[in-house]
Amino acid sequence: MALKQQLLLKQQQKLSPLQMQVIKLTELPVIELEERIKQELEDNPALEEGLDPTDSASEFEDDLGSDDDTSISQEELTLGDYLNEEEIPDYQLRDNNKQSSGKQDEIPFSMASSLHEYLIEQLGECELNNEDEKIAEYIIGNIDENGYLDRSLAAISDDLIFQQNIDIPVFRLENILTVIHEFEPAGIGARNLQECLLLQLRRKDKAKDTDLAIKIISDYFEEFSKRHYDKIIKQLSVDEDALKEAIQEITALNPKPGNNWGDAMSVTLSTIVPDFLVETYNGELVLSMNNRNIPDLRVSREYSNLLRGYADNKESMSSDKKNAVLFVKQKLDSARWFIDAIKQRQDTLQRTMQAILDMQYDFFLTGDEAQLKPMILKDVAQRTGYDISTISRVSNSKYVQTNFGIYPLKYFFSESMQTDSGEEISSREVKAILKECIENEDKKKPLTDDKLSEILKEKGYIIARRTVAKYREQMNLPVARLRKEI
Repeated sequence: MALKQQLLLKQQQKLSPLQMQVIKLTELPVIELEERIKQELEDNPALEEGLDPTDSASEFEDDLGSDDDTSISQEELTLGDYLNEEEIPDYQLRDNNKQSSGKQDEIPFSMASSLHEYLIEQLGECELNNEDEKIAEYIIGNIDENGYLDRSLAAISDDLIFQQNIDIPVFRLENILTVIHEFEPAGIGARNLQECLLLQLRRKDKAKDTDLAIKIISDYFEEFSKRHYDKIIKQLSVDEDALKEAIQEITALNPKPGNNWGDAMSVTLSTIVPDFLVETYNGELVLSMNNRNIPDLRVSREYSNLLRGYADNKESMSSDKKNAVLFVKQKLDSARWFIDAIKQRQDTLQRTMQAILDMQYDFFLTGDEAQLKPMILKDVAQRTGYDISTISRVSNSKYVQTNFGIYPLKYFFSESMQTDSGEEISSREVKAILKECIENEDKKKPLTDDKLSEILKEKGYIIARRTVAKYREQMNLPVARLRKEI
């Protein structure tokens, strides 16, 4: 086989450190941005809180690179384009984003212990020996955000012997899991939906007779899941009223007992802090950003002076001093990039939210969902001049507080459709009508997707059956067969 050399010319876009910072920071909601700034302040001594318009980190820039006789090469010092004096990033958030009268200080947020933390607290009240308690903690660590144990006990047994040198058979794990099954919320630690429902029913059984409901979930779970009620009535020899009461008991249970803790990100705090505030003044809408806990940032004067001192003595620098210069300059560059990235993030968010506000002005003014206009990421991108990917990052995990409640930005996006008369409408409007049809249907004879499509056509909305199915699924509404009641 002959070897062959080939010259390949390839054009590749490479992101600068600043661009990468901006991308990462744009994705963060305000509560995570606050933590990110705190971390950067701890990690970089060249970054400080506060304002000082006389700060300068670059009066000495020419001294560092203009002299050909210097013992530090230009290549060594070029860790990033340096600043002109007027470009020193000294970012004051509050002046750039005026806060309205005291109301913004009252932006609400919710906070609760994580699910895992809550379970560990309950574990502390159990009388387990040290090894069993350690094993229980490991099991709890494998419970997902919905409250389910997402690994088999056999797999957990293998983990424990390899990771913690604890050799424990599966039957002992079953015993410890039984203890966790007694914790709140009811159903926690279940390995599947059937077990989750049974755990809740058996706990209810102590105060209320749930024998029939337990029997159905225990022995006829598949028939129940498929709404084959006739089979259940026949095989259990019960009347329709008794079955209906049992079904009501079952459907009142929580299929995802861990959801109340919002532990999807495995954090100890579950918070919703709005990134934006839209208020009405004299009939006009005013947009502001929630920057109340974001500090003003500046480049350290001490580090700037330190680098200036090195520049004044560059001809007699030792090797250690050269390394010190590089370290200080790297920290100053990093501080500058971070401050510039924060400013770009704030400008990008402000501009994007203003575009959304302009396009959905009537909704923000009235709170009437019917006033929401069709709007997709591309529409906002065209209005702002940003890429669609940037609009996606801004709208992800961000919230806005209005006079009518707090909404995720994704709430304002929907597809465009047309009525039979050619009028452009939002898919949200179609979904609202679809949901109303399903809520008002005869539950003994629920409407199929074909029938729903016909009803919508009668109302002037030309919607195909597959589109009806897509919208129904997006609203987490089951197919007709699974909506059937007795």
